[in-house]
Amino acid sequence: MFNLLKTAILMAAITALFMALGALIGGQQGMLVALAVALAMNFFSYWYSDKLVLKMYNAREVDETTAPHFYRMVRELAQRAGLPMPRVYVIDEQAPNAFATGRNPQNAAVAATTGIMRILTERELRGVMAHELAHVKHRDILISTISATMAGAISMLANFAMFFGGRDGEGRPANPVVGLLVALLAPIAASLIQMAISRAREFEADRGGAEISGDPQALASALEKIHHYARGIPLETAERHPETAQMMIMNPLSGGGLSSLFSTHPSTEERVARLLAMARGGMVSR
Repeated sequence: MFNLLKTAILMAAITALFMALGALIGGQQGMLVALAVALAMNFFSYWYSDKLVLKMYNAREVDETTAPHFYRMVRELAQRAGLPMPRVYVIDEQAPNAFATGRNPQNAAVAATTGIMRILTERELRGVMAHELAHVKHRDILISTISATMAGAISMLANFAMFFGGRDGEGRPANPVVGLLVALLAPIAASLIQMAISRAREFEADRGGAEISGDPQALASALEKIHHYARGIPLETAERHPETAQMMIMNPLSGGGLSSLFSTHPSTEERVARLLAMARGGMVSR
């Protein structure tokens, strides 16, 4: 519940930041134009982002004939989650990772790399795919798409403000120093909010995935193993398209220290600790 409330507050914050920047650039008219641009960008992302990301990763769709074991695993987990059967994809990459995409549960897809299938046990892979189905169930793909689009639009507006200046509420030129500060700081603030939203949704998907699989220890073990292997095996497509990193179960581009503020995922240690606490609380393997 806390993560849901946190997401709602952060979504409201990034929307307010976007509209405030629009107002700075062009007063009330600028704010309305900014909102219209955001809606148009969100519409495109909502309908086409799944097709774009699957194409980026050269994902190949599989079925009960081409990948019977994996496909049946996803189907059984989807039934446990009360979800329609998603499309299932495999990505030929050695780096261990997985993601979910699609605009809603009726049009969802899940994908896993050949690397993750190679290093995980069946029980661990079930935990990972349950995590991805939890994203589908919580409509996290839509939430992350909107937050990423808003953050990108804020950066675009900030660049516009840098070159053309801003306007106050009555349409008069704004203080150039204030305008410059806002133009510099707004994209940073937007990125921080976007990443905080993503981290909150990852915690929620871990919890939901553990409930779907009934095995939080398996997901915890999978996360530790993915974290260990991913550091030595780069996910090449994610390096070329860093905007897709937030979709993965483990951020392939994450760093430590101050950069953790801009990380799309919580630390693996904290995620594992929360899952093991769930296991100690009485959720057992089924």
